[in-house]
Amino acid sequence: MADEPRDPFSDGSDKDPGEEFRDMLRDFLAGDTDLDPAQLASAAGLPADPELVQRLIGQLQQALQNSGDGINWSLAKEQATALAARSAVTSTPAEVSALEQALHVAALWLDEATDIASLTTEPTLLTRAGWAEATMPVWTQLAEPVANSIATALTDVLEEQAPEELTGMLGDAGRLMRNVGGTLFAMQLGQVVGQLAQEVVSGGDVGIPLLDGEQRQAALVPQNVDDFARGLEIPVDEVRLYLAVRELAHARLFRHAKWLRLHLFSQITDYARGIRIDTGPLEELAADFDPQNPEALREAMTSGKLIPPKTDEQLAALRRLETTLALIEGWVDVVTAEASGRLPKSEAIAETVRRRRAAGGPAESAFASLVGLELRPRRLREAAAMWQAVTDAAGAAGRDALWAHPDILPTDLDIDDPTLLIARLTGDEPEEDDVDRALQDLLDDSTGDRPRED
Repeated sequence: MADEPRDPFSDGSDKDPGEEFRDMLRDFLAGDTDLDPAQLASAAGLPADPELVQRLIGQLQQALQNSGDGINWSLAKEQATALAARSAVTSTPAEVSALEQALHVAALWLDEATDIASLTTEPTLLTRAGWAEATMPVWTQLAEPVANSIATALTDVLEEQAPEELTGMLGDAGRLMRNVGGTLFAMQLGQVVGQLAQEVVSGGDVGIPLLDGEQRQAALVPQNVDDFARGLEIPVDEVRLYLAVRELAHARLFRHAKWLRLHLFSQITDYARGIRIDTGPLEELAADFDPQNPEALREAMTSGKLIPPKTDEQLAALRRLETTLALIEGWVDVVTAEASGRLPKSEAIAETVRRRRAAGGPAESAFASLVGLELRPRRLREAAAMWQAVTDAAGAAGRDALWAHPDILPTDLDIDDPTLLIARLTGDEPEEDDVDRALQDLLDDSTGDRPRED
């Protein structure tokens, strides 16, 4: 006879499962089990560091005592800033001065390449921890739909796995599961953002506007700028100038096209609205969970397997998002190339930036797995070629005028072939090629408009 399915909530006692679950967690956190706390820290994506392990244990203890039912996003910020600060190196006064001068020169060069006005606040130089703290509100906004879905799915699985006669007794255990799951997710997000803080060179490095509003419009991370330059056989002063031009161009665009930020995040919301969590892996985890191997929990959350394949609606929303990101990055590429033309190695730096942007780093890949959203402009080169063609035909003013309203922004079809777009901007009708003439002849013949031959 086949074995009966194991009930993860029954040990033969009559104990309230909610109290049993709480006691189990309390025993673990108090060190009254054989499980090494470092193993759960590994499940949360943390390195085997005593300080970080203790922070995780403290946060989980708070989650047990929390009477609320939600995700404490301050954990993500604490984790991100702590991780970013651990690898921080203080920039010297000379390095700070060099970057400030680069930003000043970059602003002057941009004035020659675009009519889009300068920023209203001075650019900021951020430490890695400062970047993590400043950008966390946007990361939280992007991650929240998935975090809430996972927390809800954990509760649903808990209720579905329990025997029917115990269903009404699981309210407390369900809330605890949501709080603990939310804590682990927040710590995971903090880990990802803390790693990103060690990679990014600026506020707009990942393509979306991560800095908040008018108070801080553009920023560079000096330590990362110099780390980026160190891997190239190019004078560091040229790299600083190029990255300064690029960051200011990105920030100017979002300040000029005031609708663009909301437009971009609306597309992200359209995509996120369709995100669902596959409870199958969670059910397997609940049935087969081995406390001695909490790595399975971390792997389930970060591998992306909790997020099922995208729906048709999500794929359509993702294509719209990718087109917008490509248009933004392509415009920034073209304007930056024109503004930085005085730099002898500008093309080499630009190619390195494009390859880095297209490939993404380890932390960006981790974010994509955790949240199910990639922020890479897949058609960057084609979009840049379109903007260059528009610039050549209609000038910088005609090019930049396309950012006046979302209804006149170039489309995916314009990226494929900007001929009609350029014709609209210049007032010139595009010349017909052989295919166009043959198609018109067929249409005329089918409608009877073609002259009859005697």
